[in-house]
Amino acid sequence: MRASLRFFRRGETVSLTNVGPAETLLDYLRLREGSCGTKEGCGEGDCGACTVAIGRVQDGVVRYEPVNACIQLLGMIDGCEVVTVDDLARGAGEGMLHPVQDAMLRHHGSQCGFCTPGIVMSLFTLYHDDHGAPDRKAVNDRLAGNLCRCTGYRPIIDAAMEVCFEPADDAWSENAAETLSALGALDDGANLFIGDEDRFFASPADVDALTDLFMAHPDATLVAGATDVGLWITKQLRDLPKVIWLGRVAGLDRVETVEGGLIIGATATYARSHSAIAAIDPDLGELWRRIGSMQVRARGTVGGNIANGSPIGDTPPALIALGATLELRCGSEARTVPLEDFFIDYGKQDLRPGELVTGVFVPKMKPNHRFRAYKLSKRFDQDISAVMGAFRITLEDDGLTIGKARIAYGGMAATPKRAKGAESALIGARLSEPGTWSRALRCIGEEFTPLTDMRASSSYRSETARALLAKALVEIAGMNTARTRITGIREAALDPVA
Repeated sequence: MRASLRFFRRGETVSLTNVGPAETLLDYLRLREGSCGTKEGCGEGDCGACTVAIGRVQDGVVRYEPVNACIQLLGMIDGCEVVTVDDLARGAGEGMLHPVQDAMLRHHGSQCGFCTPGIVMSLFTLYHDDHGAPDRKAVNDRLAGNLCRCTGYRPIIDAAMEVCFEPADDAWSENAAETLSALGALDDGANLFIGDEDRFFASPADVDALTDLFMAHPDATLVAGATDVGLWITKQLRDLPKVIWLGRVAGLDRVETVEGGLIIGATATYARSHSAIAAIDPDLGELWRRIGSMQVRARGTVGGNIANGSPIGDTPPALIALGATLELRCGSEARTVPLEDFFIDYGKQDLRPGELVTGVFVPKMKPNHRFRAYKLSKRFDQDISAVMGAFRITLEDDGLTIGKARIAYGGMAATPKRAKGAESALIGARLSEPGTWSRALRCIGEEFTPLTDMRASSSYRSETARALLAKALVEIAGMNTARTRITGIREAALDPVA
């Protein structure tokens, strides 16, 4: 058992014993350390002004990811390196700027300057990524979580295109071996517990320690990425006296391809699981890319999105359509449930006292499966869905007749929900005869009575849900277009109409 938080900062190991369970990294940097270059903007992980870089050992090297310090709990940086905008010029040398800062200056990428520190840190992580040819889309993806009212982004993107695809040449690349050694020394495999029985921040190192601690404190708040729990603190001003962070539990971040499917551990982030989920179907990769910003995907977890049980979460409908099952554990007892049965009612999940989510199993697609997933939101990037629809169609041997269907929606009910009436109505329908789809389309309106809120009206959601099913069937049939999906990937080898 260890009673101190340890992380790497400016070439030295920092050890803290006075860490509040809900203290954020941003508050530590600004209020305790005095590093005020990192700004507080929205306080909810949307604007990116507070972006810092977190270095972790991955595959034997130190990799830097952008995170929103405003909703990142201080205890969650245990074993990591923290880099802020205050450090960049310091690392560049007397009177010099970091290459990213220099490019931003020359391209006039800053005006009011409030958002600039976060933008610079997002580009710092891109600068240290594995480099390929200059890629404007990669720059746009990296900046999607950094909002700027002044520049229009063009000069920022120009700066990134110039400097971020060259081999990294700065203090962090020069000291990579030393940093790797220092971070390795911090990885002691010990359980972390700071506080007392009434108020603590804890980070177990293995599953047994986690389940024992949670059974002893079932009232504790479990935290994986804090992209949701962080808002409880900053926006709802909730006091969380007992916090158990799952991020150091060995093996819980696994992303493993096994016979029949894919296992995604409860703490596997969207960034970590992206390539594996995209290999199942391209629409899943595009959906993962549109979940939050790069800062959110670097910390947000698939398991956390499921466990929180939001009716507008993007992950559950897609995984329900694929027939995913959830792994749960309480003490030494484990059980699995179909993902669709986990959601009981609004804010209520099938979790027993002391039970927690440990992973999700996603079945592979079969040769006669066709899949589509669509996210509709007011803003394309980094926005909450108004309607999320996912569809898996099973074709008969003729390649045209629908034998089975799994249809799931988010944003249409109090929980992610299957459209079982429409599924039944599609059995026997033919892709080449749209008239045979009509009964299934009518069933959508009969199965759901969605609410009206700021994102969409009830009538819009109902009409759109029907339209998304029709869109999926049109794309799968390959009608009226040379492309069979919005990602531009044809299925000529599988699609009989293509």
